[in-house]
Amino acid sequence: LRPPAMSRRVVRQSKFRHVFGQPVKADQMYEDIRVSKVTCDSSFCAVNPKFVAIIVESGGGGAFIVLPLAKTGRVDKNHPLVTGHTAPVLDIDWCPHNDNVIASASEDTTIMVWQIPDYVPVRNITEPVVTLEGHSKRVGIISWHPTARNVLLSAGCDNLVILWNVGTGEMLLALDDMHTDLIYNVGWNRNGSLLVTTCKDKKVRIIDPRKQQVVAEKAKPHDGARPIRAIFMADGKIFTTGFSKMSERQLGLWDLPPLEEPIALQEMDTSNGVLPPFYDPDSSIVYLCGKGDSSIRYFEITPPAPYVHYLNTYSSKEPQRGMGFMPKRGLDVSKCEIAPPQLGFFKLHERKCEPIVPPLPRKSDLFQDDLYPDTPGPEPALEADEWLSGKDAEPILISLRDGPPPVKNRELKVVKKNILDTPPPPDPRRSHSTCNPNFSPPLLGTGTSQRGCHPARGGPPGAGGGSLLTLHVPPAPPPPALEEVLEEIRALKETVPPQEKRISDLENKLCQFTNPPD
Repeated sequence: LRPPAMSRRVVRQSKFRHVFGQPVKADQMYEDIRVSKVTCDSSFCAVNPKFVAIIVESGGGGAFIVLPLAKTGRVDKNHPLVTGHTAPVLDIDWCPHNDNVIASASEDTTIMVWQIPDYVPVRNITEPVVTLEGHSKRVGIISWHPTARNVLLSAGCDNLVILWNVGTGEMLLALDDMHTDLIYNVGWNRNGSLLVTTCKDKKVRIIDPRKQQVVAEKAKPHDGARPIRAIFMADGKIFTTGFSKMSERQLGLWDLPPLEEPIALQEMDTSNGVLPPFYDPDSSIVYLCGKGDSSIRYFEITPPAPYVHYLNTYSSKEPQRGMGFMPKRGLDVSKCEIAPPQLGFFKLHERKCEPIVPPLPRKSDLFQDDLYPDTPGPEPALEADEWLSGKDAEPILISLRDGPPPVKNRELKVVKKNILDTPPPPDPRRSHSTCNPNFSPPLLGTGTSQRGCHPARGGPPGAGGGSLLTLHVPPAPPPPALEEVLEEIRALKETVPPQEKRISDLENKLCQFTNPPD
């Protein structure tokens, strides 16, 4: 007998239904990396089309390592690190508009912004382009503005969110009265006009940073006591992960406004690991990668109900210590990779970083327009002062039809107000304006004195020879040696990078001689 029609399983049609994960071979991994063991909910890894950066163990301060994407295999134990923090590094984030600029946040309460050269330096990078100081406790979250140049967000354990203009090193805004407890995560919406935050007080808040006000908030979107995570979808909805009262991990989707009841709520499994979501707005796929998990779940978000659709799970034997997610413009479109890039996810183990390629099987070699719509490129849509004045702009999109666009190597220049340019206040001892405004200084030896003013120190007041002595001291010229030293420092700084590049090139040639190809 044929089963009734209602009992037949209906398979939802989706072009991403067969997406799967695929680990790479051992020689395509990054091995011998001492991944940080700091207790923190950071992903410990940041990736862009040029580099992979990983927070590592370091004695006497905090550090992270930056590796070119192509430099796979065993990492030299003497490979240069990015150091400078006096306490462990907690979070790192690549600038979306400059692939050579990365920001780091640390337990030492500072944020540092670094310029990474295209070549491998021969020694540690110790001098940041700019250091941002404004937090009173450790800083665990940093995030660049998606469309405005040089705007960086930081959130610390002082319950404070600060927005910075990295181009000037100045604080733009401080959101200090909005969170009553520890901030778990902060995320921008697509054009950077709103923030979504989660907090230990079990509230999700939607914040307009320029108006410095909470637009909407939801108390206890998930009933459990474990931390909540939240991100914006491209259409303005809010996606959250959390826990039920029975410690079951949940995901939820919320409309904004009014953020009252979820339009979708699903339970997944029972585990203690927090589920940070990674979102690809072009394909509308959310990837859930929990620390301590050995799996990555894929969900597709669609406008019609039931809104959230499970796609697949990538499973492996080893749990992940962290995860990096490549911007879509780093994709190799010839391989039908839908989660970036030439190498998709970057999964951190205790001693290595394993790229995971999630290809989508397609038989055609032609460009797949439906899989690769235009995606945000590296050009900013706004300047920092334009955004601060109230202007908004959507990301500037690029096509992937001809492959990843060439990226310009721009140097980050920080223009600060130089306190040396401010003239010193006039010396009151050289002022002609004494206690009597009508006073005019007498000539030396005239024997005259003005009432109410100091007599000369040659005798008591009223005594003969009590003339007023006024010295006209010309201002001292700045010492010429200072300018010479500054000029020499500038010249040396311009000389060092080319020499480092030449040393690196010669070392690579030496490796070719000592290790000839088979």
